[in-house]
Amino acid sequence: MSLIKKAWLVLRSDGPKSVVSKAIHRWSRSIPPEAGTIKLGFLVKTTDASEVDWSVPHPAVVNPIRVDGKTVVAWIMSPPGESSGGHQNIFRFINFLEEAGHTVRVYLYSAHTPYSVALVKEMVKNSPSYPDVKASFEDYTDEGVAADVTAIFATGWETAYPSFRDRSPARRFYFVQDFEPYFYAVGSDTVLAENTYHFGFEAITAGGFLAHKLSTEYGMKASSFDFGANRELYSVTNTERRKEVFFYARPVTARRGFELGILALEHFARARPDYIINLAGWDVSAYDIPFDYVNLKDLKIDELNEVYNRCATGLVISLTNMSLLPLELLSAGVIPVVNEGPNNRLVSDNPFLAYSAASPHALANKMIEIVDRQDLPEYAVAASESVRGSDWETSGRAFVEIFESSLRG
Repeated sequence: MSLIKKAWLVLRSDGPKSVVSKAIHRWSRSIPPEAGTIKLGFLVKTTDASEVDWSVPHPAVVNPIRVDGKTVVAWIMSPPGESSGGHQNIFRFINFLEEAGHTVRVYLYSAHTPYSVALVKEMVKNSPSYPDVKASFEDYTDEGVAADVTAIFATGWETAYPSFRDRSPARRFYFVQDFEPYFYAVGSDTVLAENTYHFGFEAITAGGFLAHKLSTEYGMKASSFDFGANRELYSVTNTERRKEVFFYARPVTARRGFELGILALEHFARARPDYIINLAGWDVSAYDIPFDYVNLKDLKIDELNEVYNRCATGLVISLTNMSLLPLELLSAGVIPVVNEGPNNRLVSDNPFLAYSAASPHALANKMIEIVDRQDLPEYAVAASESVRGSDWETSGRAFVEIFESSLRG
């Protein structure tokens, strides 16, 4: 079909604006970029990705040092944001190390994102989402960590590369909160992320799914701590029947299954139109969502319990490692609907988690089953009681014991 005929068909069906828009788009795509202007782009600095040869083990892995007593621990991480749940959890465990008497230094590492060490430190200090830590903050540079550091934690996969290249004899650890190769379509990023599991670092993972996967598939030494819920933040304050539901909606995070959740909620909204549907986790106002909803955007941590206590059930889709939200929801008396799979089952077997096949109809039907329970107010209180022993302090003690035991050799 000729370009003229195509333009005429578009003009007749969509109008002149569409014709102009499509012409501009086509023209912009036809302009080749200037030679040498497209740079390789990863979360990791390209030099670090290029220079790491993990087929030759790092000396600190071959001959790990032994430490008996309190030590200085370096954590290499990407610059945290106020709403970054992964970073909030990292600082939770930094705080546990400090409470156990260890000294912590935070090293910020970024390939592209500009940041200010001073602003990051101020944000962590003032945000209610972060614990109050004594750790120092500094840039990670080619000089590496300080000479008195005896343990280094890599966090996201990109930080494992500078940890490997660092000349320090410090013992190498890997704080793993998710299986990060799953974050990408199969390609270079997938390989670079997966390669880090061959670096020889000792993994301490969030939940048993990751420890099992890393040890059985990659031969890593891997231990895990259980998920917890902060009962000072999340508790039952509403024992009446609840007429709202909750969805952890993060379209920018593919592993949270935003589109799948919207399809499920469309069925739920059609079946139970008298329920208010709350979407939280991101501003979703730009999305075409086919039912009425409340856009709660990105709530602060101290705003969540009030919302949770209005909701009977919460849809939390986790396609990699389980989210931290299900136990928080349970603590507030919300019955979470979670997609079936070992990535979730191996993290928590709490009997009040409502596991479902990951299909829109099945997820919606599970939510309907929950809101239709005659005994739902009593069931919600029992759900909250079921996580009474699942607190972060217990997880923190397990984490510190794993870390100190490993240091002792």
